[in-house]
Amino acid sequence: MSRIMRGIPFCVKESATGLSPCLGNTATSGIVSSCHQSERLMPTNLWNQEARSEDRPLDLVVYRSRLIGSDPNLVVWGGGNTSVKTTEMDFRGRSRRVLRIKGSGTDLKTIDRSGFPGIFLDDILPLLDREDMTDDEMVGYLEHCMVEPGGRRPSIETLLHGFLKARHVDHVHADAIVALTNTERGIEAVREVFGEEVAAVPYRRPGFLLSKQVFDASLSHQAVVLLNHGLVTWGETAKESYETTIGMVEKAESYLNSRVAERPIATPSRRPKPDTESLVLKLRGRLGRRIFRLDSSEEMIDVANRPDVHELASAGPATADHVLRIRTWACVLEGDDPAKAVDEYERRYREFFDRHAGADDIQMLDPLPKVFLAPGLGMIAAGKDAADARVTAEVAYHTLRVASWGQDAHGSYKSLDEEDLFHVDYWPLELYKLSLAPAAQELEGRVVVITGAGSGIGRAVARKLAASGAHLALIDINPNGLEETQSRLSSGDRVICITADVTDSAAVRAAIGQVVLAFGGIDGLVSNAGIAAPGTLRELSPDLWRRSFEVNSTSHFLMTKEVMGVLERQGLGGSLVYVASKNAFGPGAGFGAYSAAKAAQVQLARIAALEGGPNGIRANVVNPDAVFQESGLWSEEVRRERAAAHGVPVEDLETFYAQRNVLKTTVTGDDVAEAVEFLLSDRSRATTGTVIAVDGGVPVAFSR
Repeated sequence: MSRIMRGIPFCVKESATGLSPCLGNTATSGIVSSCHQSERLMPTNLWNQEARSEDRPLDLVVYRSRLIGSDPNLVVWGGGNTSVKTTEMDFRGRSRRVLRIKGSGTDLKTIDRSGFPGIFLDDILPLLDREDMTDDEMVGYLEHCMVEPGGRRPSIETLLHGFLKARHVDHVHADAIVALTNTERGIEAVREVFGEEVAAVPYRRPGFLLSKQVFDASLSHQAVVLLNHGLVTWGETAKESYETTIGMVEKAESYLNSRVAERPIATPSRRPKPDTESLVLKLRGRLGRRIFRLDSSEEMIDVANRPDVHELASAGPATADHVLRIRTWACVLEGDDPAKAVDEYERRYREFFDRHAGADDIQMLDPLPKVFLAPGLGMIAAGKDAADARVTAEVAYHTLRVASWGQDAHGSYKSLDEEDLFHVDYWPLELYKLSLAPAAQELEGRVVVITGAGSGIGRAVARKLAASGAHLALIDINPNGLEETQSRLSSGDRVICITADVTDSAAVRAAIGQVVLAFGGIDGLVSNAGIAAPGTLRELSPDLWRRSFEVNSTSHFLMTKEVMGVLERQGLGGSLVYVASKNAFGPGAGFGAYSAAKAAQVQLARIAALEGGPNGIRANVVNPDAVFQESGLWSEEVRRERAAAHGVPVEDLETFYAQRNVLKTTVTGDDVAEAVEFLLSDRSRATTGTVIAVDGGVPVAFSR
């Protein structure tokens, strides 16, 4: 039996596969399914007037922003922006009007006061008299208007907020608003819902000209709907602006739902569920080392099963803000060879790039898709890491939701024109947000399975690999040890824990299958599980001998068998690292069952190197000695036995081991982890079938 878990609360939905975990950090067996806050449900007015009545302006905009950011029906992952106009003292002690606006790269859901850079209003209002301004000119100009020079860059829609006269301004990309406008009859639909009090502005990329256009519209309207983009609302109080947003989104949603109820809609067909593990391994083999997020919610399965799924997948993002996260289109996977669909997508994207790049010196972005629709399965999102995949999945969910909603309500759906889509995809002001991301770590995008991860060397290896950006599947028979290991890692959803008996072939098979479904594939194995089995050959029972071989040798064979199968099907190569022991080469009297099993483990690794080489799979061994740090192997009984075998007091055992190696040093789990990391990385790409001793130099265990 095996059990898989993650570290933070999650929600679970019944499905045909059993309990399917949602977007939290905990998983059970089965596919990962997104838990969406609502399925076409009205946004909720959450304003607490009593609690907010005494707040200062900046605190109010933080509060309002978090209310908006907490509702993915309004904005998702960094989208939207909010602002407030205040009066502050400048560096010369003068009282000046200041616009505090959401900074670029921040998220409304978690933003605080520091996320709102200040802009002097009396410096930007004269721009209303200008006729034109390029993006570069605008960015350069705003740098001179900042209250805190050199601070966080303000939103690309700073001028839009600053030009409006109202004190509080909100801009959201609400699903209902973009579903309302993303159609050939978008302007007509806006008027049907809001009448003449709300302006409908055709799509224009954010910047100076759109800001002036919204200002002009604001003089005779109560709000502005930006086609293929979102909603701009305002008010003299934070509450007024927020409630205008909620009220308008409610109206749009009611209108859309009434239209859907009146029209015949595309009915999803029943499609057989594909072999999920096979599909994701083939897909990852084509894409490279990406991390996947699977959404098999009922809504996404329905989208993938629609007869017009290809039309929806090719429709483009719901709003320009989504392009940064999910790129241009989704890719539909049909049949048992996802590589064909990816090849076709890449060909289409390269042609798209060539049509619009022209003679400009533009470097093409990654032409591979990030979002996939698989009939019978749902949606798959690919990212550079688990966090990126999670964001991609959530944004893609809303884009696909909007597309299907708009199609059903209007009878047709229209996103951005191809030229507009290209210019958003390659817009420097949007790409700037990507530059804010930290540099890639050495093991980013790689998935590593670690057995014996609940203590000692396994725990030290987990710490080291997590710090290098790896995604980890920690396996141990002791759930408490796993929980303790996980508590020492700051890796969020890059880590899953599986309680399993690695001597049970069915449990190992199930555990590896769960890893594939959690992350999309596997890149490395640290086969580290082990137990001590002290006793002379005369004293050892056959049961203890067999148990030593089951854990110290057979478990490594079972893990190798399953992981090599995944690596071969995936086709990306991989690295197997076996944590054996100095005893494999330098056995100890009274420790025969352990020494013999560890010698077998080393031979297993060498055979894995021979058999894995043609598929780019490397296999190497690390031989540590006397690692006492947090060890589950060195029990009091084992310490007493080994101390007696060496003729030293128990309290001197650690010193004895340190003094017997040529470096006279204590070996730690962190030392072993350094070697393991090297063997998993590309730095050892030409190394296989070797043994690295991490033992301080024990002469009897030198490699021969």
